[in-house]
Amino acid sequence: MQIAVLGIDLGKNSCSVVGLDERGQVVLRRRLRREGVVKLGSTLPSCIMAMEACCGAHHVGRQLRSQGHDVRLMSPEYVRPYVKAQKNDDRDAEGIAEAATRPTMRFVDIKEEEQLDMQTLHRARDRLVGERTALINQLRAILLERGITVPQGRRKLEIWLDLDADEERLSLSRRTVALIADMRAQWSEMDRRIAAFDQEFKAYARSDQPCRLLGTIPGIGPLNATALVATVGDARAFGRGRDLAAWLGLVPRQITTGGKPKLLGITKRGNGYLRKMLIHGARAALPVLSKSATPLGEWLRALVGRAHKNKAIVALAAKLARIVWAVLQSGRPYNNNGLEPVVQA
Repeated sequence: MQIAVLGIDLGKNSCSVVGLDERGQVVLRRRLRREGVVKLGSTLPSCIMAMEACCGAHHVGRQLRSQGHDVRLMSPEYVRPYVKAQKNDDRDAEGIAEAATRPTMRFVDIKEEEQLDMQTLHRARDRLVGERTALINQLRAILLERGITVPQGRRKLEIWLDLDADEERLSLSRRTVALIADMRAQWSEMDRRIAAFDQEFKAYARSDQPCRLLGTIPGIGPLNATALVATVGDARAFGRGRDLAAWLGLVPRQITTGGKPKLLGITKRGNGYLRKMLIHGARAALPVLSKSATPLGEWLRALVGRAHKNKAIVALAAKLARIVWAVLQSGRPYNNNGLEPVVQA
C-alpha cells in the first residue's frame, strides 16, 4: 500500500484520515485520536499530508513536517467544493485529500510557535478591549437611566467621573455609587492589562527585524507590525500585494451593469482583526499623509477630493497592505519619498 496523499479531518479528540494512492484511489480509511495521527505519520514514507487550517492544525503540521512529510494546510472554504454528498468525517477527509492535489489550490503556511504566541497575545488584548468597551457602554446606560447624560467616548466618560461625578452623585443612591466605583476599578484594571500588552508588543517590535521594517511604513506601529508578522508570515505566500489586500477583504467587489464595471463595498473576507487594525492605522495616518509632498500624498488629496473620507481611509488601508507585502518581500524599509521600498545607505 503506497500512500501519495493523506487527508486528515482534525477534531478535538478524534480525527478521520483517508489515504489516496498515485491514481487517486482510496487505499486507507481510519479513525484515530490526535496523537495517533502523528504515530501513523511516523510509519509512512514521505507523502503529502493535507489538513484544513483550523485549531491545532499548525501544531500537528509541525510534528508531521519534522517526519519529512509535505504538509499542506488549506482554508476550509476552498476544501468545501470537494466534499461529496452525505457529508461526514470520512468524506471530509477524502475531500481534503482531493483538494490538496489541485494545481491551483492556495495553501496556508505553517505557523511557528513564536507566531502563534504573538497571535494569542493579540487575541487576549482584543478580548480585553471588547470587555472594556462593553463595561463603558453599560456604565453610560446606568447613568442615562438616572437622567445623567455623558457624551460618547471613553475619555469623555473619564473626565465626567473625575470632575462632575461629585455633583451628580447627590441624585444617585448609595448602592449605585458603590457599583459605579466598582466598575471604575474594573475599568482601571483592564487599562493596566492592555497597557502591559502594548509594552510587550513594543519590546518585541524593537527586537524583530521584519517588525522594524514594517515600522518604517506610515500607519504601521508596533501593534500592527506584530499582528502582521504573526499572521501573514512569509509574504511569498501571496503572489502580489493586491493578493494580500484581497485576502484581508480590503478590495472592492465589482459587478458589470450595462457593460460598465461598477465598484461596490469591500469584500470583508479573510482576517477581520488585521483588516480592522490596518483601517485604524490608515485613519491615524491620513491627516499627515494627505499633507505630504509625496506621490502617496498627491494620490490621497485627489482621492479625498472625489470620495468620502471613510472610503479614502479604506483605500489607504488597502494600499498599506500592498506596501506591507512589498517591504516583507524585498526585506527593505519603506521610502517615505516614494511608493517603493529602497535600500538605506
